[in-house]
Amino acid sequence: MRAIGYQKSRPITAEDALVDIDIPKPTPAERDLLVQIKAISVNPVDTKIRTRAEPEAGNWKILGWDAAGIVIETGSSVTGFKPGDEVFYSGALKSPGCNSEYHLVDHRLAAHKPKTLNWAESAALPLTALTAWEMLFDRLDIRKPVPGLQPTLLIIGAAGGVGSIATQLARHLTDLTVIGTASRPETTEWIRKNGAHHVLNHKNPLSEELQTHNLPAPTLVFSTTHTDAHLPEIARLIAPQGRFGLIDDPANLDVNIFKQKSVSTHWEFMFTRALFNTPDLGEQGRILTEIARLADAGTLKTTLSKVLGPINAKTLKQAHTLIESHTTQGKLVLEGFPP
Repeated sequence: MRAIGYQKSRPITAEDALVDIDIPKPTPAERDLLVQIKAISVNPVDTKIRTRAEPEAGNWKILGWDAAGIVIETGSSVTGFKPGDEVFYSGALKSPGCNSEYHLVDHRLAAHKPKTLNWAESAALPLTALTAWEMLFDRLDIRKPVPGLQPTLLIIGAAGGVGSIATQLARHLTDLTVIGTASRPETTEWIRKNGAHHVLNHKNPLSEELQTHNLPAPTLVFSTTHTDAHLPEIARLIAPQGRFGLIDDPANLDVNIFKQKSVSTHWEFMFTRALFNTPDLGEQGRILTEIARLADAGTLKTTLSKVLGPINAKTLKQAHTLIESHTTQGKLVLEGFPP
């Protein structure tokens, strides 16, 4: 089967950073779905792993943790799915990625794709929706109020893939005042379309931006990017006894600055459940089932921003280049294999 992989960690400009390869079609184990891939989405985790992790000598590393496709075969212990079902999922970090014609995924991590969305629109959702949902409802527990304060959520980097879906979830499923940050007219408009009540310019000190817009101290802050640069401002603006969450990889994270306000800090890593085979592994499949329901009800919309082209090395390198520019909004998708 066709796939895209690499053997050495290279800059994306290198000829062999990502290459078209041919590898054997996998066979499902007892809990696996064998999925024929129809569309894939690209995330920052793909670019990070490409630059940090190499396979054993002679092997290929295949990236990709966002997919939509058709179930071709199921393992002996699979329940809830059958051949012909249309699914979407993010998958597991330890397993080969979905940048291939056929892919194996534990059935507990997958869900039936939204009926009202096409392949590309569906592939844009899983990783970011899971990350946003887990951060908001599992880590930050956003439905639990901070006593005596107006429930307000600040999302730093709200135009990105995770920020885009987090904005929608918070706006449509809670009574929170949702504040996003951006720095360009097009990303500001994108955030407003996703439902944010207010948009701040994160090129300016955020505490001053809040005052300028006459907004209360956020009880909840979700930082999706450049956390190390924003951390001092977050400490200044967050409400006492507030909750702070992050998903990026700051070089240093000095949470001592939160002590006087008793601010709790929460990491979200979407792959944790699969990485450690936690007892609630199937929660990710249930979350995606709810995401599909909300999408079909018109409550949530896909965060797809652009379909770059077919699934091959050339187009995938383009996607990695755009992700590494840190200027993308929404999600980038590749759809279909070339004839």
